[in-house]
Amino acid sequence: MSLYDVGKFACRLFLNAGYKVEVIGKENIPDDGGVLLCCNHISNYDPPLLGSYIERPVHYMAKQELFDKPVLKWLLPKLKAFPVKRGGGDKQSLRRGLSYLKEGHMIGLFPEGTRSKTGELGKGLAGVGFFALRSNAYIVPCAIIGPYQKRQPVKLVYGKPFDMSTLRENKATAEEATTAIMGEIEQLIATHRPT
Repeated sequence: MSLYDVGKFACRLFLNAGYKVEVIGKENIPDDGGVLLCCNHISNYDPPLLGSYIERPVHYMAKQELFDKPVLKWLLPKLKAFPVKRGGGDKQSLRRGLSYLKEGHMIGLFPEGTRSKTGELGKGLAGVGFFALRSNAYIVPCAIIGPYQKRQPVKLVYGKPFDMSTLRENKATAEEATTAIMGEIEQLIATHRPT
């Protein structure tokens, strides 16, 4: 069993002990091929939640500063994370992400780039649109509906893969692709949020 699998098991135990986790739509994740999971971001618990309840491993971008710490520099790559420099186009991490997708791996991205302080969906950054347009990966919108409160429901929804072919054919910009993906995430939140 790899360290990633051990971590995934431990995260599931922790999340199940703290919250009433409901997972919807796992069947929407393709069994193989490059996949881009695009999710809203409301908590530091979002990355482990997004990846702990599905079979395929998820690679994440993590801020470069974390890789400067000795223990995390060793641990994060084993947990499928790779560094990104925030505040500008980090070409090396963009190339690495594209390479993972082209090799048939799965990447989890939070297009807002940071946690929402209000819990409402924020504006997405162009990076997710770049990955979506420059790869032939499946785009799977995801929604986390909280808030994370002790023994309260937390809903994780994996939507159906989003067809990017029209946007690619029309040579859409990264910003336009991001807007379309954020619309899919927003729809999932609206559909599954408790009334």
